Amino acid sequence: MSGPKAVVRPICLPPERRVLVVSDIHGNLPLLKGVLDRAGFCEKDILIVLGDILERNAGSLETLRYVMELSRKYTVYSLLGNCDNIILAFVDLLYEFSDDFYHKKWFGRLGEKSVLVKMAHLAGAAVETPADYPAARRAIAAAFQPELDFLRALPHIYVNEDYLFVHGGVPREEDLEELDAYGCMKNDHFLEQGYSFRRWVVVGHTPVTLYREDIPSACPILLHDRHIASIDGGCTLKLDGQLNALVLPRSPGGEFSWFSYDGFPEKRALDDQEGSADPLNIRWGRSRLEVLEEGPELSRCRHLETGRELDVLTEFLRYDGDGVWCEDSTDHRLPVTAGDTLTVVRQLSQGTLCKKDGVTGWYFGRLA
Repeated sequence: MSGPKAVVRPICLPPERRVLVVSDIHGNLPLLKGVLDRAGFCEKDILIVLGDILERNAGSLETLRYVMELSRKYTVYSLLGNCDNIILAFVDLLYEFSDDFYHKKWFGRLGEKSVLVKMAHLAGAAVETPADYPAARRAIAAAFQPELDFLRALPHIYVNEDYLFVHGGVPREEDLEELDAYGCMKNDHFLEQGYSFRRWVVVGHTPVTLYREDIPSACPILLHDRHIASIDGGCTLKLDGQLNALVLPRSPGGEFSWFSYDGFPEKRALDDQEGSADPLNIRWGRSRLEVLEEGPELSRCRHLETGRELDVLTEFLRYDGDGVWCEDSTDHRLPVTAGDTLTVVRQLSQGTLCKKDGVTGWYFGRLA
């Protein structure tokens, strides 16, 4: 796809200041506030936002304005993600996307979970059909100039001697200004492309749980041998997602740490439970099922890719013209020691879908 080249800017990260990195907020303001509060974010810190502030959540506009406010009060470096870029692509006609693309992929499918739809409606414009779009573009441009100018000013890459920050990924560390901007923002499954780097390359975009076949872990992935940190915890996009805040080492070669927040209620486990020996993580794009027996809470299913049978939350089942698929699901039994703190995703009569230390799984013991 032809389009703009990457905008690359240097970034200064003084060693005496703590640096937090978040990515893929997707309009979830409560989780952004929650993880910053949990991390104790303050004026002495530096915050890097790797992009995808917006889209797929009705709170996107409020989240964008909150990031803009943080940028005025604190040291904040934000990047443009592909979901942020869709706003500029629509209003400024940056790419050769057809109006039919917006109608099918964004407006018709997301409704007011698309910030473009919300902006158009607040500006008094319709986006019901592609015939409405020229007027909607003009209305959004007139009504939301500060928000659009903020997005237009964002680069695609920040770089210094030790780190390279980008939303989706890069194929190299040299001649970055020659890279296609869109490819830096939308770079699916970056970890599977085999790249290694001298600098640490910190990315979001692909939820980290998609990389594991065994357990659904939303914790940052740190590949020390390849110098890649992937931190998208699936906030908004995954029903059990979380927002991660990666803390950079104070000096190169030091240890990374992180905070996370998922907003689910916390409960205390009262019983021990042994973990699964061979769990399965059913992920987006690899989630076709055969329903063997549908139940009110859980349905017995066969995962077509692996042939394995497991119970899936009935509310997670989705039907389309090709059959049945499900939201990300697992048969993983969490290893639990009495006294552990678990966050509760869904509590059923037969057990509880929980998270422990960022990993989703089932717990069949008692909860305080």
